[in-house]
Amino acid sequence: MAQSTERLRRYLEDELGKCRSEDVDQRLDELGTLEAALGAARVDAELDVLSALANETRYTLVRVLVTAGEELCVCELNAVVDVTESGLSHALSALTDAGLVEGWKEGRWKKYRATNRAVALVTVLDGSVGGV
Repeated sequence: MAQSTERLRRYLEDELGKCRSEDVDQRLDELGTLEAALGAARVDAELDVLSALANETRYTLVRVLVTAGEELCVCELNAVVDVTESGLSHALSALTDAGLVEGWKEGRWKKYRATNRAVALVTVLDGSVGGV
């Protein structure tokens, strides 16, 4: 911590032209407030969502469901990704836990659709990647 505080002092000195220990303390308080505003629970929840997307199979499933704009049967999703039924079930379970898809049983068929959270994330990704 002492090394990072010293580095912060040097940065503030460059920015302000001079730096007192009060300036460092004030900036550390401001940064602490920013960190506290995030909250550990929110960070954990957001990391769960990002972790759920950090796998080719799960990401492909979300993209397909968002693009479809409707519910799809597990048999249809299985035709899209090259994984075992167990792997597909595990991927869909992780996506459900992360709030990216919702599933339900309809007769003898299990169906899934993208949630608004998934649509929003894919929309943001589409806008950030541009013409790729």
